[in-house]
Parts: sequence; C-alpha cells; structure tokens
Amino acid sequence: MYVYDEYDQRIIEDRVKQFRDQTRRYLAGELSEEEFRPLRLQNGLYIQRFAPMLRVAVPYGQLSSRQVRTLAKIARDYDKGYAHISTRQNVQYNWPALEDIPDILAELATVQMHAIQTSGNCLRNTTTDQFAGVAADEVIDPRPWCEIVRQWTTFHPEFAYLPRKFKIAINGSKEDRAAIEVHDIGLEPVRNEAGELGFRVLVGGGLGRTPVVGSFINEFLPWQDLISYLDAILRVYNRYGRRDNKYKARIKILVKALTPEVFAEKVEAEMVHLRGGSNTLTEEEVQRVSRHFVDPEYKALANVDYSALDQEHPGFARWRSRNTQAHKRPGYIAVTLSLKPTGVAPGDLTDKQLDAVADLADEYSFGLLRTSHEQNIILADVEQSRLHALWLVLREQGFATPNVGLLTDIICCPGGDYCSLANAKSIPIAESIQRRFDDLDYLFDIGELDLNISGCMNACGHHHVGHIGILGVDKKGEEFYQVSLGGNAARGASLGKILGPSFAQEQMAEVIEKIISVYVEKRTEEERFIDTYQRIGIDPFKERVYAANH
Repeated sequence: MYVYDEYDQRIIEDRVKQFRDQTRRYLAGELSEEEFRPLRLQNGLYIQRFAPMLRVAVPYGQLSSRQVRTLAKIARDYDKGYAHISTRQNVQYNWPALEDIPDILAELATVQMHAIQTSGNCLRNTTTDQFAGVAADEVIDPRPWCEIVRQWTTFHPEFAYLPRKFKIAINGSKEDRAAIEVHDIGLEPVRNEAGELGFRVLVGGGLGRTPVVGSFINEFLPWQDLISYLDAILRVYNRYGRRDNKYKARIKILVKALTPEVFAEKVEAEMVHLRGGSNTLTEEEVQRVSRHFVDPEYKALANVDYSALDQEHPGFARWRSRNTQAHKRPGYIAVTLSLKPTGVAPGDLTDKQLDAVADLADEYSFGLLRTSHEQNIILADVEQSRLHALWLVLREQGFATPNVGLLTDIICCPGGDYCSLANAKSIPIAESIQRRFDDLDYLFDIGELDLNISGCMNACGHHHVGHIGILGVDKKGEEFYQVSLGGNAARGASLGKILGPSFAQEQMAEVIEKIISVYVEKRTEEERFIDTYQRIGIDPFKERVYAANH
C-alpha cells in the first residue's frame, strides 16, 4: 500500500488549510455560491437533497485498518453513524454539516486520506480489480500502475478544468473485474512476442445519459510511454471536447464524432511532441512505486480440503462457494464481506461495523482491506485454515450473506432518498427485490446475475451494464422504473436494451420475478442469465412481463 512521504503529507495538509479558509469566507458571505461551488467540488463536497455529501478518495480501493477506524470515527462524530461505499470504490458521507467539513478533512489527513478530485470536471479516482495483487488469474499487479497514474493526475494543472469528469480504470487479470470497457480510458497489460510489457488502450467508454462501450485505439503501448500517451489523450480531449453542452462534453461523444481511428491519429500527432520527453517512465520510477506493493509476509502453507467442513456446515459451504476468491498463494484465500443483507441500503456500513471490519483486517488479513465497485469489502489475504472461524465471526456481524455475484448482490446508487439529481428512489426497489428473492436455495439456483439500479440517467448505479438494469424515471411527477436487459461490464462489455414501458414502484419485484421465470424455463444446464438472454433475445422476456398488463 502506498505510504505518503513528507512532500505528499504537506500537500494534503496545505489543501486542508486552504479549504478551511475558503469555507470560512463562504459562511461569512465573502464568497458567493457561484464562487464557492468549484472550490467545494475540488474537495469532494456536493450539495445533496437534504445535506452536503462528502466523497472521500480511496485510491484503487486500498485501505488500512487505521484508515477505516478514522472513517468510523468520522461517521460517528460528524454524520449519522454510517458511511457508504460507492461504485468508484470511494467512501461517502451523506449527512455532514458544511461547517464541519474542514475538520473532517483534517482528520482524514492524519491517516493519509483526502477528498481531492472526487468530484468536478477533473481526473477522478483511478480504479482496478478488488483482487489486485492476489488474484490467481493476474497477469501483472495493476496497483503500482494505478498509483503512477494517481500521482500524475493529482493537481495536474492542465487537466484541472476538463470539459467534464474523467475516469480511468486498469485491469491486470485475464478476467476483467475493473469494467475497463465502460471507462473514459481503460488499460490492460499485454506482452508482445519478445515478452515485453505494454498496455492495450481503450478510449471513449462511459455510462450516463449516452452510454458507450469504448474502443481500443492502441493494441500495444510500451509501458515507458504510458503517461505520455495518457497526456496525449487528455490534450486531444481538452482541445476538441465540447464545452458548450455538458450533455455532449464527455470524451465518449468526441471519440464517436471523430471516429476512434481519427481520434487515435490525433493522439499520435501529440505523441510526436511527447514521446521521449519528461513523462517517459523509467525502470527506476516504476520500482520506486512498486516497492509500496510488495507481498506481505505470507507463510508457507498448503491448500485446505474443505470437504469435511462443507458437509458438516452446509451454510459455510454455500457462503464459501459465493464469497471467496482463489488466491495466488497456496494456503490463502480472498474473502468478500457482503454489504447486501436484506433491509440495508447496498454499500452502507455503520460506524460500529467499520470498526469491526478494521479489527477483522488486523486479525485475518495483515491489517489491509479493499473496497469494490460492487460496493462490498474484501479481506484479500486470509489463511485458508482460518476461513471457518472467520465465517462464524462474519455471521455474527452481518457480513456473511452468501450472495456475492447473485441477484441480491445489487449495485445501487443512493437515489432519491439523498441525491438531488435523482428522478426516483433506488434503495426501496433494491429492498423489495431482495425480499422477493429471500429463498437462498432459489437464489443459488438462479445463479450468477448482475442487477444494477440507478435513480437517474447519470447512471451512478451502472444500470446500463447490469444483466438486469433498473433506471428511475420521472413520469408526470410520479416515480417510475425502466427495465433493461443484457448489459455486461466484463470483457466484451455490452449495454442493456430497454424492455419496454416503465413500471410503478409496487410492480418492480413482480416484474423481476417474471423475468427470472423466463430465464429458468429457457436456460440450458450450463447457462447463466446473460448467456440465455444472448441466445433467445429480449422478446420472450417482453412477452411474459407485459402479457398480464393488457
């Protein structure tokens, strides 16, 4: 995990002092709302429906137990006793008072955390696979590269006022768990015939009002040119991106307008001036950053045979099958703590749960943990021999719901309960679906299924890439919900197709049940929901869902 040096720490502390004075001036009436708005956005502060919302940066989802305890303290002292994991792996507080924000930022700075560039038209948090560094299918550890990008982007003067927000994701594994194809820039490692490391570069993906799957514009970028090439992409975007219409300002619109081929040509034209320049990465620089991501002190362990435990404890077997991930080291396993029990807003943790998670990280996972864009928590380095003991503790604390990757592991934005942009509430829809599918046997029979919910077209809940996506819409002042099918955020990403006319809130659980019934009837033995949908198309689902409504 990256550790600040003296220079890093001074930058963060100076920013806190700066924002404290800016907040004081605003509250005293010396700064107008228009003048204060870009200043608060630069420090992660939104004005929501009922209170400010503060978004805390969690670079590529990595946290220490000490940091988590500080997050718990902030939730307790300045909020209503809980925090929320966002789909960008960050942490959000929904109820802080504006006058307390400088104090919160000061406390975050004591544990090398901040809220810089978590909002506004800038380069946002670089994200990656929640199993980065431990995944059995990993090609390279993407975390050093995420950190290199983070250091390059933070406070970059040329890109502080982009046409719109900008998001980068890096995947280091054979399976894409970072959803790189729906990012402004997506990166994944490749090796050429000589075995040299490079990156495939994708540009122009994104969700929101105009969802787009991005295009790969470079199949092999030498790692030395990574930052120069990112710089070139941002220069082209800054130069040609639309600033007259915020709905057409994202880079995906520019790439589509120019075509990926022409965009790539413009990037190469910039590279004529940048290649071999000061941004060229060296082995020394990569090693400097990589030293922060060395393996912890793993023991020499053998893999555990769980067959006897599974037979004795069926609940453990079920949980283990869904909530654990293969580890690169024998005798270890990665564990996902589900934040999706029925009746809890997806991604929410109380201050007490945050403290408990910190204790678990210290006890079972070298004092480190991760957040995922699916809004869960990961202990990445658990000894297999201690897995059953951990499960018993997680059951007591409410983290052992065996639903990771299943229908009730719902990605969900805060929606109309908090967000001033939302057209409809998201959390009650998630809960109604979870209650309808509370039979674990049936849930396991349905199998892998991504269900994502957004309260508005900004798509913070990633509904476009859910196997089933739900979007809150305003229908003459009433809250309704539009359903889409066939989205996919993994490799070979796809955008969902709208099923048809929208539904009232009280209909949603039944609508999802009808969709699932078609899948269960039509699937072959090995098919997931997304496979069946791709084989039979949308019409059988549409016929079933709307038949009873006529």
